[in-house]
Parts: sequence; structure tokens; C-alpha cells
Amino acid sequence: MSRSVMRFVPHTIRHEPEAAVTFEAFCTAPGCDETSGSQEAQDTAQDWCLRHTGRTGHDLFRRVVTDHARVTRDE
Repeated sequence: MSRSVMRFVPHTIRHEPEAAVTFEAFCTAPGCDETSGSQEAQDTAQDWCLRHTGRTGHDLFRRVVTDHARVTRDE
């Protein structure tokens, strides 16, 4: 039988500022599959929602913000 020694190593996860943050909006109206697509600016995705509501009357959206995170050892 072999034995092993394990130790806890603390880590931290943080937003990676050098990586892009993207914004996307999805219309949640039944039968509507339209999306703003991935946008670099939050205002662009929000403007798409406003235009989509004006054209269709759909008024509920799912918004997704995607960022990148880096995990580093605390040692």
C-alpha cells in the first residue's frame, strides 16, 4: 500500500483586465431566436434590444456579460 501526502494550496480567481469583456442580448419572446450577437460595448447590445422592441414589440431579453478570469496561486 502506498501513501501520499496532500496539502491545500490557496488560489485566487480574478478578472483578467487584458482580455475583452463581451455583451450579448437574447430575445426571450416565444418563437423568437434573435440575438444581438457578441458585442464589445454594452451600449451596442442594449441599443439592439431597444430597436428589436420597436420592430417587434418583444420586451423581455436575457443579457449575458462574458469576461475572462485568471486563477493564481496565493503562495
